[in-house]
Amino acid sequence: QVQLVESGGGSVQAGGSLRLSCVASVSGATTDYMGWFRQTPGQEREGVAAIATGSGTTFTANSVKDRFTISQDSAKNTVYLQINSLQSDDTAMYYCAARDPLGLWNGPLVPSTYHHWGQGTQVTVSS
Repeated sequence: QVQLVESGGGSVQAGGSLRLSCVASVSGATTDYMGWFRQTPGQEREGVAAIATGSGTTFTANSVKDRFTISQDSAKNTVYLQINSLQSDDTAMYYCAARDPLGLWNGPLVPSTYHHWGQGTQVTVSS
């Protein structure tokens, strides 16, 4: 069983920063990738960053790579998403996800690669 709990979202002004956290509780299961995704109403879920939990290799969407940074603290079973220079189009619900190693692989930033999802944390950016 894998449970993911996100936190750190909020309302910020454009230009500000946020650090989102995702705490993973894993029992009787394993995961090999963790990802951050975002979604706005009526839009598809978009992958913004992912990390291979074993090697620490990171993947970041080109659209946000200069501003978003994913990292992990393995001792705390926590993955972070640092977002700098927030823009109004960063407004979205941000979700954390975890992948089962035996699942189908569609790429690190593709939602169908992941099997476990948190409830999300809202980020709202005002200009």
